Amino acid sequence: MSAARGHAWPIGLGVLLLLALGLRLWGIDHGLPFVYNADENAHFVPRAIGMFGHSYNPDYFINPPAYTYLLHVAFFLRFGDRSGVGDAFAADPGTAFVLARSVAAVLGTVAVGLLAWAGARLLERRTALVAAALLALAFLPVHYSHLALNDVPTLAPLCLALVGVGGVLARGRPLDFALAGAGLGLACATKYTGGIVLLSLLAAGAFAPVPGRRRVAGLALAAVLAFVAFAIANPYALLDFGAFRDGLNEQSSASNDGGGKLGLINENGLGYYVSTLTWGLGWIPALAAVGGAILLALRDWRRALVLIPPVLVFLVFMGSQDRFFARWLLPVYPYLCLLAAHGGVSAANWLGERLPRRPASVWAGVAAGVVLCAQGAVFSVHNAQTLARQDTRGVARDWMQRNVPEGAKVVIEPVVPDSWATDPGSPSRVTGNGSRWVKWRTSRSRVQNDGTVRPGPGRVVKLEDYERTLRPELVGAYARGGFCWVLTGSTQRGRAEAEPEEVPGALRYYEALARAGKVAFTALPTEEARPDNDFSFDFSFNAYPLPTTRPGPEIVIYRLGGQKCA
Repeated sequence: MSAARGHAWPIGLGVLLLLALGLRLWGIDHGLPFVYNADENAHFVPRAIGMFGHSYNPDYFINPPAYTYLLHVAFFLRFGDRSGVGDAFAADPGTAFVLARSVAAVLGTVAVGLLAWAGARLLERRTALVAAALLALAFLPVHYSHLALNDVPTLAPLCLALVGVGGVLARGRPLDFALAGAGLGLACATKYTGGIVLLSLLAAGAFAPVPGRRRVAGLALAAVLAFVAFAIANPYALLDFGAFRDGLNEQSSASNDGGGKLGLINENGLGYYVSTLTWGLGWIPALAAVGGAILLALRDWRRALVLIPPVLVFLVFMGSQDRFFARWLLPVYPYLCLLAAHGGVSAANWLGERLPRRPASVWAGVAAGVVLCAQGAVFSVHNAQTLARQDTRGVARDWMQRNVPEGAKVVIEPVVPDSWATDPGSPSRVTGNGSRWVKWRTSRSRVQNDGTVRPGPGRVVKLEDYERTLRPELVGAYARGGFCWVLTGSTQRGRAEAEPEEVPGALRYYEALARAGKVAFTALPTEEARPDNDFSFDFSFNAYPLPTTRPGPEIVIYRLGGQKCA
């Protein structure tokens, strides 16, 4: 019987890891060959491929490059040299993105296993397995494992650092300090905010059950290895320190630019992040994390100081920024999973002791796991099912290929990448630039963000500022220029509807477009069109709501009238 119990934990963890990996790989090719997430399309994959043509200096430090270097190695192993990567990307860019997303999915799964290991050291095995199950199934970690971004990959080294932290708190061996330091350095080199685990390391070092000199020596060892690991994974932070410093400043400025993105109407960052936990982690897990934190503080204040302050400090720091996105909270999800598991298992034990027939402790853990993970499991499975279906933008493109002549003039809102108008592997010879259609230039405008119009070629328009450039007069300009097809997407129009006082010209533009044009085609992510003023920045870019049947925004294609469009 004892042997069976001894094998139960590794078997349970193995099954959990397979489940986590399968859930993360399900729908991994969503949207391809086109990449609809702007950050995914712009940052890591293109720069990893670019390293085949120049030095390993990323010349870009807004995001640290550890994940980029890892992708570069993966591309080298898969495609070979520069020509192999270039040929594969030109023929089908989706192959590179599937590989990059798969790397993120695998690292997300590794984080689940490492969290189980860390939890067994910091708490106990049942709680550790429940915490790992929660990280494996919670919606936000699962969803972002489907994207080639650095958010989920950061969780692997962060959880590795927590493994070391657990060892430091329990034994204080040099190996534990070294593991914690290396994990800290790699986490920072993957995403700067992964450095929050430093607070746990310092607290664990202060309470390590070794003499004071050995604590200081251990923390010094951890600091050295954190620096070495960071330097190995981000060498040009030292070799090109000026660019590194500028990248950090630019990242800070982007988060504190004096205003949020249009459509992101939440004014209180702390309240926003707390609210995201109700769906990113789940209602019951979020409440259990609060209860678990209180219980841990009452039972074991040393472990409480290791696990609780990083969450509170991170929430306050991120909530004080001008911009906030749910995925930016992911670095503290391992902490929240541990606290929620502690609260859930404690509640299950308390209830089990009061039942007429006391259940075995293992069943109390199973019950806690089921209750904590149920919401995440339902919505993560739904999300994966949805991602596996064709994106609304892909549906719209198929319709345009059949109904809009090659070489026709079109207006396409920036809800798709530039490559969307080009047939992968077979560029058009009709337009002269490879695009299937001639596109109205939406990337430049003489209209400023304050509504004034300035002469000249116009400024470059950022994705989030497109709605600020819209005026009803544009519709007439389209028709006079022969741009007879206009594609709109709810991820743009919804921003204007969410903050109409910010962009009154945009709303008049859409009204003018509806009067002058006829709806030729729609592609919906749900069975019915969304109500006006129902824009959610988060739910417009993920498939969390259960009514969602396919990924992507609501797409409407108008056909304009007039002499040139007859």
